[in-house]
Amino acid sequence: MAIILDSLLPLSRPTLPARLSTPFPPPASRLCTRRNQSVNHFHTPYFPTMFASLLYNQFQAFSIPRRNAMALILSTYIFSEVGLHDNIAFAEPSVGFREYIDTFDGYSLKYPQNWIQVRGAGADIFFRDPYVLDENLSVELSSPSSSRYKTVEDLGPPEEAGKKVLKQYLTEFMSTRLGVRRESNILSTSSRVADDGKLYYQVEVNIKSYANTNELAVMPQDRVPRLEWNRRYLSVLGVENNRLYELRLQTPESVFVEEENDLRQVMDSFRVNKVAG
Repeated sequence: MAIILDSLLPLSRPTLPARLSTPFPPPASRLCTRRNQSVNHFHTPYFPTMFASLLYNQFQAFSIPRRNAMALILSTYIFSEVGLHDNIAFAEPSVGFREYIDTFDGYSLKYPQNWIQVRGAGADIFFRDPYVLDENLSVELSSPSSSRYKTVEDLGPPEEAGKKVLKQYLTEFMSTRLGVRRESNILSTSSRVADDGKLYYQVEVNIKSYANTNELAVMPQDRVPRLEWNRRYLSVLGVENNRLYELRLQTPESVFVEEENDLRQVMDSFRVNKVAG
């Protein structure tokens, strides 16, 4: 049984004027009202799209995170329909988190509340960013019948656990394609005792994938390696109920700096819990 709870950091909502609480007139009457008014650029049909485009260009110029940019552009489009000349207070977009609690398998975590759950992905649970498709999280569990873990230290020190984590990733990414090559390295390994008194290991690795531009070419000069993807993988390992639990986070290196704070909050939230019975 899984439970999803909103965290104490919900999405900020703009404050609307009191008069907007009254029902909007039907579309026909709205058109008649506008027809009788003088031309106003704030009410022309193309204005919301044009204004949103200008906003997005400004966001790119000032390197505003994509997630905040998308949220603000969407809110700008919506409120342009009710009139930008009104005194509307815009709140700063905030992502916030939801809490996922699995009482059957015994773990919990927080994840960005705009991420969506993907079923049938092979993991016990899988969420991904709806905009950055290479950014996701999942939880993997060892089999209860074949594992007898007592503590995460059964994996050895964090450095040894990091090697095992990296080896598992590379095994999963093995490819039969010609000319595919992986480069990998362990960025960091650490251990911490969380507020539940349990020991957790944290592992960060980088993996790059290269492939030839023309894998069937005869001449070596025609088989030019190119970078397919460059990703950061973050894992949190914990033990409870004689099982090994692993939280996995994946993100492109190109957006890691932008998303690092949120990803580390997800890592810090991961807990393994005793299952009754």
